[in-house]
Amino acid sequence: MVRLIGIFAGLFFSLSVLWAFVNGVINVAPVVSEYGQFTEPTPEQFFHKHPEPLHLQSDGPFGTWDYAQLQRGFQVYKEVCSACHSLKFVAFRDLAELGYSKAEVKAIAAGFQVPGVDPNTGEATTRPGLPTDYFPSPYPNDVAAKAANNNAIPPDLSLIAKARHGGPAYIHAILTGFEDEPAALKKQFPDFKVPPTGHYNPYFAALAIAMPPPLVAEGQVTYAEGQPKPTINQMATDVSAFLEWTAEPKKVKRTQTGWPVLGFLLFATILAYMAKNQVWAAIKPKKKKPAA
Repeated sequence: MVRLIGIFAGLFFSLSVLWAFVNGVINVAPVVSEYGQFTEPTPEQFFHKHPEPLHLQSDGPFGTWDYAQLQRGFQVYKEVCSACHSLKFVAFRDLAELGYSKAEVKAIAAGFQVPGVDPNTGEATTRPGLPTDYFPSPYPNDVAAKAANNNAIPPDLSLIAKARHGGPAYIHAILTGFEDEPAALKKQFPDFKVPPTGHYNPYFAALAIAMPPPLVAEGQVTYAEGQPKPTINQMATDVSAFLEWTAEPKKVKRTQTGWPVLGFLLFATILAYMAKNQVWAAIKPKKKKPAA
């Protein structure tokens, strides 16, 4: 009995030493970079997270736009995101594709101030937007944008869903991923510190993002009656879907057009194969003479 206990104790001790060794190698040993050079491990390599898939109605080869969701997403952008981010490649008249009437598009455009010229003095000024105008930047120039955002320029969101790996899923993860620095990060990398003007977000490549959490409370945006409850997750999902539309508004039409094209190509291929057989049916291949 004593011998059996000794065997188990020795086995437990050996496994503990092995686990400590493997854990030390993973956490302390240098890693190989993409250029084949040994480098010290970085916090980003261990604590950067990849976004979970965001299942939208527009996904897949048979996807369609959820126009109610796109309108909710535009509402979130207008009431929250437009304070810092522009949509310089989207015109107000494009919103008609989301189901807004001409009067509604005109009213939305008039709610924005766009750059203009005073006809009397010729000086630069601002005026209410028109349906033909594009969404303006909230800042007159990059210097003003930096001054208002701790020396960081908020990116334009027109093509953000195409410019970031993961698209809408990345946007959703960033909007909902703000959290406190994990204790393991502080313990493993004591020199890593989030800047005073930054915020920890594991879905951002550098772990620290200059943008503060834009969605901070349930009901921050009031949806119309009959719409889903405006939780932080719901608002982030809706605006992510809207930004996917701004980046590729013809996505659904493109996939819907692709199926008839594929059908035609398949039919043409079969027809060509049958025609080939018909043309060459009367021509018999010559038989090879057996070797002597």
